[in-house]
Amino acid sequence: MTMETETINRQPRKRTGLLILIILIVTFIIYYSIMSLMSPGRTLARISNEYILKQDEKTRIDEKIFSDSAYLKKLKEKAFLQSRIALAESDSIYLTINLTDSTANLEIYGVVVHAAKITNLKMSSILSKGNEYIISSLLSSPFTIAESISTIKKDPLMLKMAPKDTSEYKPDIMPDTTITEPVNYILEMTNGTRIFVYQEENSKPGESMNQFSFDLKDKLRNTISSLKSVAVFKVPEYHPYIKLSIPRADAKIIYRAIPRNGQIAIFR
Repeated sequence: MTMETETINRQPRKRTGLLILIILIVTFIIYYSIMSLMSPGRTLARISNEYILKQDEKTRIDEKIFSDSAYLKKLKEKAFLQSRIALAESDSIYLTINLTDSTANLEIYGVVVHAAKITNLKMSSILSKGNEYIISSLLSSPFTIAESISTIKKDPLMLKMAPKDTSEYKPDIMPDTTITEPVNYILEMTNGTRIFVYQEENSKPGESMNQFSFDLKDKLRNTISSLKSVAVFKVPEYHPYIKLSIPRADAKIIYRAIPRNGQIAIFR
């Protein structure tokens, strides 16, 4: 009887412990979801505070003007021109992304040296549906690359033993493996924006799997970063993004041509 009584008493304890564990997990999931939902709003508020229209009463613009399509078009064009002018003053190659014309161009001194067609495009709602003045102000200055994550090397290297004399010299005959290697990368900007570039071609099974794996690793990194922030009661950082697909050859040329801390101008 004693053993049976102990067994009966243990069952409610296990159920209570399991119930507490479930409650804790559900509570954390709800807490994490709330903090994640707050993240885009916090980022939008930060951008708004940085680029908010600061005017006195005499020069205040009637907000109704922002519903005028002609005015908004000119505002966007002005922002893009300001960004390109700033880039043209440098002596470095840079990238311009025209989301309206669906083109990605390498330029230097304002001259296009390589053009690529964007075949697929997606961007975060902050950039596509946000306050027109604030977004135009954001895009009026070039974006600077802080770091990049890629499936290919930025600067391909080849190690070679120097010949003892001219008789041992052999010309380099080494195929470029990146001709068929999947090309996908992320350009992370100093202002928190992220630009995803994917190769257009996914005809081979391995290429589709490579892109899926590339995206999965990025999501895992973001999830781990968000969990660390939530664990210390901080709202996770949200990164506005632009995702575009271009031909593989163009994607490789652009990635290797832009300097490591290169700059980008965007028109939407």
